Amino acid sequence: MTERTTTATPVIIDCDTGVDDALALLFAVRHPGLELRAVTCVAGNTDVDGVVRNTLTVLDQAGAPDIPVARGAERPLIEPARPARHVHGQDGMGDLGLPAPARRPVDVDAVTLLRREILGSPRPVTLIPTAPLTNIALLLRTHPEVTRNIERIVFMGGTAGTGNATPVAEFNVWHDPEAAAVLLTAGVSITMYGLDVFTRVVVPGADVQRLRASTEAGARLAGELLAHRPAGPDPDGDDPSGGLGDAGAVCAVADPAGLGTRRLPVEVALAPGPTRGQTIVDRRPRPGEAEIHGGIREQTLVDVGLDVDVDRYVRLYLNTVEG
Repeated sequence: MTERTTTATPVIIDCDTGVDDALALLFAVRHPGLELRAVTCVAGNTDVDGVVRNTLTVLDQAGAPDIPVARGAERPLIEPARPARHVHGQDGMGDLGLPAPARRPVDVDAVTLLRREILGSPRPVTLIPTAPLTNIALLLRTHPEVTRNIERIVFMGGTAGTGNATPVAEFNVWHDPEAAAVLLTAGVSITMYGLDVFTRVVVPGADVQRLRASTEAGARLAGELLAHRPAGPDPDGDDPSGGLGDAGAVCAVADPAGLGTRRLPVEVALAPGPTRGQTIVDRRPRPGEAEIHGGIREQTLVDVGLDVDVDRYVRLYLNTVEG
């Protein structure tokens, strides 16, 4: 393991592990500028018990220290759980046949662990949710005092353009739109690492193959996971490149200069119908007729990721995971 610096940024990852959540965890535990204080689990890519198992397995494979892991919400605030096994495999980890974890989760729930680790940190914590935001919403509503020791929330979710769960909604926000709306009322700095940048950070096939051939367990697992996330339009084609996905959000915490953002008003569409779960990002240069005629709404200003230095983050990821 790489030795942490004394100025490492304290972070907590809230995840639904998940192939690309696993890539994010492998990076977070190995980057010397990050101090991963805890991992909390929520239903999303697979059921919450599967998420806990996958998270513990990844930490084992990475040779990570005894980072506390807690089980969280098993369904969204209102909706039923709707897993993405067609993307992540039946076990949520690409059906790679990974061994059962040797470690166990802590004996407190995710919200309790989040509160304890945030308030117990000597320096403000950066939260990195890479999953539906159910745990984070429950935390903010149950223990709003935690915001005094949260530096920033960098969440993977949303889009200023095209969605993936629906034509306009990204999966994490679509899975629990009410929770995402609660996040926007947190009263802390928020960065949205959405689909606009999420899909662009792709590891070239030669690097994926090198990782897969590694004799070190964590690097080899990263290669197998990337191979399960083909970046090309044909998942059965010859291009072995793989998308970093959620791991890009953790790269953006470790190296913020690689992410180009604009501070823009954002709200979540909650009404039933085809726009439910859409993150409405107001990119207009000036108010329109709706505002002129008395339709002004208060909207949270969010640092929305719209551009990303792909080569920079690919190099950062590979250097960290292989280092």
